Amino acid sequence: MAEILVPSKPLAVNPLKVSQPMGATLALLGVDQSMPLQHGAQGCTAFAKVFFTRHFREPVPLQTTAMDQVVTVMGADDNVVEALRAISASDNRPEVIGLMTTGLSETQGADILRSIKVFRDTHPEFIDVSIVPITTPDTLGCLESGYAQALESLIDVLVPESAVAGFRARQVNVLLSAMLTPGDVDAIRELIEAFGLHPIMLPDLGRAMDGHLDEQGFHVLNIGGVSRVEIATMGKSVATLAVGPSIYGAADRLKTRTGVPDHRFASLMGLEACDAFVQVLADISGKEVPLAIERQRLQLLDAMVDTHFVVGSARVAVAGDPDQLGMLVGFLRSVGSEVVAAVASARTDSLAELPVAQVIVGDLEDLEDAAKAADAQLLVGNSHCEQSATRLGMALLRTGFPQYDWYGGYARQWVGYRGTRQTLFDLANLYASQRREVAPHRSLYWAGTSRQQESCGPDGGIH
Repeated sequence: MAEILVPSKPLAVNPLKVSQPMGATLALLGVDQSMPLQHGAQGCTAFAKVFFTRHFREPVPLQTTAMDQVVTVMGADDNVVEALRAISASDNRPEVIGLMTTGLSETQGADILRSIKVFRDTHPEFIDVSIVPITTPDTLGCLESGYAQALESLIDVLVPESAVAGFRARQVNVLLSAMLTPGDVDAIRELIEAFGLHPIMLPDLGRAMDGHLDEQGFHVLNIGGVSRVEIATMGKSVATLAVGPSIYGAADRLKTRTGVPDHRFASLMGLEACDAFVQVLADISGKEVPLAIERQRLQLLDAMVDTHFVVGSARVAVAGDPDQLGMLVGFLRSVGSEVVAAVASARTDSLAELPVAQVIVGDLEDLEDAAKAADAQLLVGNSHCEQSATRLGMALLRTGFPQYDWYGGYARQWVGYRGTRQTLFDLANLYASQRREVAPHRSLYWAGTSRQQESCGPDGGIH
């Protein structure tokens, strides 16, 4: 059991945590024909939009109720109703609007359920637009918990209650944590489809935020991802696969509503975790493991042998949201690396189960101090860790959100046999790049030319 440390300093220095509304927005980006709507000030939404645009290098649809100082004091319910009306009445009407609170609206005391009811009563013509209320105050949690809250709300609103499961024999639900990139989502889909199964991914960032070009160019709404119709069929699946401890609550919600049995995985990174996932797929499908997947496993085993003498002696400091931290720590420990510092953005029950002595719930200053004190050799974290890595003279493996100084970070695959193998190679190369050759030993005789000149006679001989 890991000891959880919470520093008592009064402020965050180089913050690690990303807010809950941004996490909920990220989840909505994986839903087709959706529009995230933040109930807060314009500046809050603009800040989030910049973060997402720099990370994905794509335009991101995001709206705001534009609270100002007047409505913050007098009440902003009319802003919510008007924002919902304007979005629903536009030429690009969304199928799903995710209405999420922020720190400002939560402090003001907003009741978004009441505002939605007023909107429904006032504008019954927009009954075809699904509105998903999501409570995500900035003062609590992190990106991961806001994302998980969005998944629970999407299930509550879009998945009908059903007592019958298994109507579609080859369909499986897949609930995905915020720690997974669009590249991870695509890799998981390919792995599931290799067994002849049809996955309903919630959310499906792999089809929405993978950086593909579109013939129609710019879209006002989020295009791609899982559709509202697909989400409505989740009660007819034969099983649910939940990846990441943070979305186990959403898995509970889906199981309660539909009765579909589930299988839960804390991670899909590392040999043991990948084997467990593949075995469940084989059991559900009733098929043998495809030869292509067996070959990927053999390739991972060979990479583990090739990199063992480098990665197996590495001292690593890691920072991230709890799910991601757990995935990385578990993987690093499985290949012999020593995790000398672990920093989480928020406190969750899963942190206590990590195979390390201590976990700090803090910021990147805490990571830098802990890494320096423990004589770490590598840092693992998002792009905000770059300054710490420079000061410490260490290599940085960029992971998580945001990654604004590294092209393709959002598309990188971490999970599965292939993702694990590539991470091993990257760690080994980063570690090797930090090694310095030791100067060869020379005796005092060869220390300098002056000593040689003093010992030489006029004829150049040695006396």
